[in-house]
Amino acid sequence: MAYEDIIFEKEGSVGIIRFNRPKALNAITENVLDELSDAVNAMEEDESIRAVVLTGEGEKAFVAGADIGYLAKLTPLGLREFSSKGQDLFFRIEGLSFPVIACVNGFALGGGLELAMSCDFIYASENAKFGQPEINLGTIPGFGGTQRLPRFVGKAMAKELCMTGGLIGANEAKEIGIVNKVYPVEELWEETMKTAKSIASKGRVALKGLKDCIHRGYDVDLRDGCYMERDAFAVCGSSPDFNEGVGAFLEKRKPEFKGRLS
Repeated sequence: MAYEDIIFEKEGSVGIIRFNRPKALNAITENVLDELSDAVNAMEEDESIRAVVLTGEGEKAFVAGADIGYLAKLTPLGLREFSSKGQDLFFRIEGLSFPVIACVNGFALGGGLELAMSCDFIYASENAKFGQPEINLGTIPGFGGTQRLPRFVGKAMAKELCMTGGLIGANEAKEIGIVNKVYPVEELWEETMKTAKSIASKGRVALKGLKDCIHRGYDVDLRDGCYMERDAFAVCGSSPDFNEGVGAFLEKRKPEFKGRLS
């Protein structure tokens, strides 16, 4: 598929998706969702990909939300279908077997923040801005913001951000738990890729087990979560990566993980 609104490329074992509507601050349309979905399909089928980075083209935005001009043309039923498509896709991104890092290089507003929160963690530049400003348009978040944001920052802070529609900077976003790390603008990409490549060098079975346990275990009680971890721990023991990791440790060498998920 030839893409118009995203750029999909690889650097070693790291997949890279760049949202490519800089004149519109990379705002989301149905076509953006369709192209992103296609790229996700391609990544799932590519066993060489061990980690993914999402970022925005241009110097101003990661993704500055949904395209308001596009939303204005939709009927209530069309808005519901657009919301459903975005939510389903973001659940897919959240559930990918490999880690996904949001590299936020500017505005991450509305759907952009919702997309970033569906990734495994967020690195941001010092000039990044975050918010759920949908209330200023007389509506609410539609891609999961009312549900994911409270899980990041707690109910009271999520209510404040959504009800005021205000924006916060990268350092405040880090303080309240949305962002993992903040870097100078000129260092963000290098530092993000450094982490992505480090993760991509790990075993695929272990990475999938970690994601499954943390995501699924978050919403169950501690004992059931630990049972889940126990079973995933045992599955890792059946992977060639486990033998490679243990062997490399005992032989005092760097492991070369090549295990498959199937």
